[in-house]
Amino acid sequence: MNNFIFENPTKVYFGRGCIKEYLSCILSHYGKTVMLVYGGGSIKRNGIYNEVETALKQAGKTVVEFSGI
Repeated sequence: MNNFIFENPTKVYFGRGCIKEYLSCILSHYGKTVMLVYGGGSIKRNGIYNEVETALKQAGKTVVEFSGI
C-alpha cells in the first residue's frame, strides 16, 4: 500500500433550533448532493429527518438516503 494521510475534521451542532440556525449557513460550502445516513428510523418519527430534508431542498440540494446503519 502507498503511504497517505487521511484527515476527517468533524463539527457537530447540538440543541434546539440548530438546523434552522446553522445548516443553511454551511450548505454553500459543499456540493449539490447530500447523503443522509441514519439508523432504524427514530429520526423520522421525531421529525428531525423532515426538518433537515426541507432545509436541504430549500438550499437546492439533492438528498440521498442511506438508512439502517
